[in-house]
Amino acid sequence: MMTWNFKLFRTAIATSLLVFTVGQAQAETGRFMRVLGNTSAPYGHREFCNEHPSECAARTGNPLVVKLSRERWNELLAVNAEVNAAVAPRTDADLYGVEEYWTYPASGAGDCEEYVLEKQRVLMARGWPRSALLITVVKDLNNEGHAVLTVRTDKGDVILDNQLEVVLPWYSTPYRFVKRQSPNDAAKWTSISDTRVSTVASIAR
Repeated sequence: MMTWNFKLFRTAIATSLLVFTVGQAQAETGRFMRVLGNTSAPYGHREFCNEHPSECAARTGNPLVVKLSRERWNELLAVNAEVNAAVAPRTDADLYGVEEYWTYPASGAGDCEEYVLEKQRVLMARGWPRSALLITVVKDLNNEGHAVLTVRTDKGDVILDNQLEVVLPWYSTPYRFVKRQSPNDAAKWTSISDTRVSTVASIAR
């Protein structure tokens, strides 16, 4: 089980605020991901919806974008750090004997999808709208699939992740974005057009 590290948490807050502020000024036109049409949902999410239909039943014709006040920003930082500290990293193969299985980390352990589902659940319990909290699939530095949580705000799309200690604007992560949940329908997914020439891969090194 990961242990709470206040010094690391405090550093993450300072770094996140700096990167977010500077990055926003430098990439004003790219603050929001460009999404395309509908695409297939990941197998694990389809199975999750079959097992938890109420979690995938949300529909809206007016998806919300959160106004990112300093209080909301600090809440994002806190939830990201709290869940990352509370969930021990374990693979689905170790926990469930299968390659991919999406669920909540009831046992206190899980892989990237469990972190994402828990962060989404915690933020919703604190009043954040589901349509602004979208599970997102990316390719990491090893070109392997990875899940993060996209939070849609008026300042742009920001990313909560279990591999990075900081909360970053999407364009400042070292990932290639592939697809994410639709803000209109929790069971559907949309593809992402990630045409950035490069990423800040040094963040993860």
